[in-house]
Amino acid sequence: MPVIRSARGEDEVSEPHRSEIRNRLLRALDPSDLARLAPHLRPVDLPLGLSLIAPGEAIAACVFPESGFVSVATAHGQQRVEIGLVGSEGLAGAAPALLADAVTPHAHVVQMAGSGLAIAPAALGAAAAESASLRATLLAYIQTQLLQLGETAHAHAALNLESRLARWLLMCHDRVEGDELALTHEFLSLMLGVQRAGVTLALQGLEGAGLIRNRRKRVLILDRGGLKALTHGSYGVPEAAYARLITPPPTPRPAGSR
Repeated sequence: MPVIRSARGEDEVSEPHRSEIRNRLLRALDPSDLARLAPHLRPVDLPLGLSLIAPGEAIAACVFPESGFVSVATAHGQQRVEIGLVGSEGLAGAAPALLADAVTPHAHVVQMAGSGLAIAPAALGAAAAESASLRATLLAYIQTQLLQLGETAHAHAALNLESRLARWLLMCHDRVEGDELALTHEFLSLMLGVQRAGVTLALQGLEGAGLIRNRRKRVLILDRGGLKALTHGSYGVPEAAYARLITPPPTPRPAGSR
């Protein structure tokens, strides 16, 4: 079973205050709903490569990421294909925990290191059962995840390699501060469902078009508008739904980001 380590010693864990919380989903909750969850939240480190939820195993904890992001992928033997991302906008493990399934066939792995707030699935489920407003907000988030999954299926079936990469880079960019992404070629291969040689070609194509700058294990986003145009509408549907269904909206990017 995956081990999620507390960011502080057990004796130091205290309830988070709203002003300290960076997870947008938690910040969007009604104050009474946040107060309902707060006693059960504990800060955790999310190091690169950590398996938060393993396929077919009981979910030990759901996690609200505060920084970094988590990859959600199908797992069939050694072959994995990424189907979603969870960052500071969301909750890793939301669907199985809230839809009465103790396990999931999907792997949840930290692909950009950060930190988060963990909660036991039983505590999350009990709180949602007690509060209609909390349940509604969490189910609205699950709806955005379903939309993300649908757009991912469309992208894999209908788009070329560079367009799929442009979409994933935008999704990663949404979940970090600044314009630089720390992404390994292994992760990019997972995102695109191709070998590393294909990743290299796709990165070269985007860099040649002036949309990114590619460095070893680093991608600098130069032109969001140009990347979005390449996605042919496959980026933006779940993002728009999140903005419509869940408040507050995303924090505006600093001046200078495109």
